[in-house]
Amino acid sequence: MHKARKTSVTRIITGRIFSILPAVVLQFLIIFAIMKWLAPFATLFYSVLSVLSALFVLFLISKRDEGAYKMLWLLVMLVAPLPGALMYLFYGNKRTGKALEQRIKLIADSIPLALNDDIETQEQLRQDDKRVAQTFAYVKKITGFPVLKNHTAEYFPIGERLFEQMLSALKEAKRYVFIEYFIIQEGVLWESMVNVMEQKVKEGVDIRVLYDDIGSIGTFSAKNRASLLNKGIKCEKFNPLIVLSGALNNRDHRKIMVVDGAVAFSGGINLADEYINEEHPFGHWKDIGFKITGAAVRSYAYMFIEFWNVSSMNKITRDLIDSDLEEAHVSERNVFDGYVQPYYDSPNREEAASNNLYIDLLGQAKESAWFYTPYLLLGEGLREAFVRTAKRGVDVRIIMPGIPDKKLVYRMSRSYYKELLEAGVRIFEYTPGFVHAKASLIDDCIGSIGTVNLDYRSLYLHYECNTLFYKASLLSDLKKDLENSIKVSRERTLEDQNNGLIHGILDGIMRIFAPLI
Repeated sequence: MHKARKTSVTRIITGRIFSILPAVVLQFLIIFAIMKWLAPFATLFYSVLSVLSALFVLFLISKRDEGAYKMLWLLVMLVAPLPGALMYLFYGNKRTGKALEQRIKLIADSIPLALNDDIETQEQLRQDDKRVAQTFAYVKKITGFPVLKNHTAEYFPIGERLFEQMLSALKEAKRYVFIEYFIIQEGVLWESMVNVMEQKVKEGVDIRVLYDDIGSIGTFSAKNRASLLNKGIKCEKFNPLIVLSGALNNRDHRKIMVVDGAVAFSGGINLADEYINEEHPFGHWKDIGFKITGAAVRSYAYMFIEFWNVSSMNKITRDLIDSDLEEAHVSERNVFDGYVQPYYDSPNREEAASNNLYIDLLGQAKESAWFYTPYLLLGEGLREAFVRTAKRGVDVRIIMPGIPDKKLVYRMSRSYYKELLEAGVRIFEYTPGFVHAKASLIDDCIGSIGTVNLDYRSLYLHYECNTLFYKASLLSDLKKDLENSIKVSRERTLEDQNNGLIHGILDGIMRIFAPLI
């Protein structure tokens, strides 16, 4: 089965490469033609670009950006000033994704769903804890998504159980289903969903599937999309690979399913069989997720609608969803299980919301700060936050995979261990297999679950979704799951770290290039 799957993946990727090859060749031919046209003015051109390279360096130093990311580009420009400046202009600068972001903003401004502040909830939160209220206010300021009363939030410590609930909700759909995932792949999970969706379309349910073009490049082909369309299931791809540009870094890493405005699902699992342990490429696949009801569903519906309307000519309009969302909001307004704030990250905002949120949460931790993450490539600010928090005597723990899915990234992640361990951070590697969960829990009362890995791509380059909870009963289930995972994990110590000179140099080099991974 694995051999057949690999052959299929190879065939899909090869087909995609050949489909975009003419556009790539055309890009290089245009660049070559421009260079040839400028050849008579080579000296002047070189002088102008040298000045521009120096200005780029000054501009980069003055930017509010992650230190390690700036250092990488400064190193590139030092080694190769002219190519380095051009590479930064086309691929490193956030402005390369501005066109996509402007399209998203235009759609967001046109969506009739207003994510209004709940003033009463904000005031209640301030009365409960002013410092925590400031954290939620910061996320709202950066992302636009408000803090809300949590109606129900159910935690699932394994992908199989989350999928069961998703399939059950799908079977109960009456009006519409929104599905948005980074990876979709044929298999038991996806076929089970397609069978239900096909029947639901016959019953008049509006079903829309959005997938990331690069994330699913080897797993979901034009043929797969055509098959859905033939069944009456609307399907679009986000930010398609057409030409080479910096915006190709800005992937839709979000995982969202919304049914009838009444329930939403999110977490770490993609729509592929390893996420529910139907396949075991890296041992036992440890993933988590949640189901929410109430006003917070509106936020997830809003996220999906933005990206769908950017990607499709078949726009979602108010008459499809607004009445359902408002009915759910009104009927559950008086039910209270803590506070909730779903939001999404954008690589084109001036501030990295989740990165700064984790720094803030670590800064206010008094007793404990526990994290799930599959990758550990920390920027300077977040790394220092982990170190300072542990040195203050807070119980800081990070649960990592015991079996890696990407050996290079795993090796680079381990390059951060020594400094963290020396500060008192406890690091555990999940011995049964691969941890794909992404979560944080601070002092057992505030935490997050979503799609955000502790690496550069998630924190700075991808579109991600995350949900912040405070005083919600779901957090006690998260704590129990973290404890259970630690029981079957191996704790890393300073004694098992390789402290040799060559090893240290290799770690340093790896961390310089971590922003590219």
